[in-house]
Amino acid sequence: FRVITAKDGAEALQVLQDQVPDLMLLDIEMPRMDGFEVAKNVRSSSRLKSLPIIMITSRTGDKHRERAFSLGVNKYMGKPYQEDLLLTNIRELLKQQVH
Repeated sequence: FRVITAKDGAEALQVLQDQVPDLMLLDIEMPRMDGFEVAKNVRSSSRLKSLPIIMITSRTGDKHRERAFSLGVNKYMGKPYQEDLLLTNIRELLKQQVH
């Protein structure tokens, strides 16, 4: 994988103006702009709305999970996460992109 990083949500949206990745890994808790705001921005953009998002967070309660899915997040994983499950989720979402 070729990975592009951003230190927070605001920087992520700046990066997305120039580059559209195949998939986005997103945390809820970030400085300046949280993951929910980033997901909302991505889903409201005609250019980015189909970008698959996997949210990886320490917030494992139903309230946060339901909010993430209501904003259009594709997968939701709690921390600590299993690397093989993350890779499975990535492969699954990338396969859906191809079809």
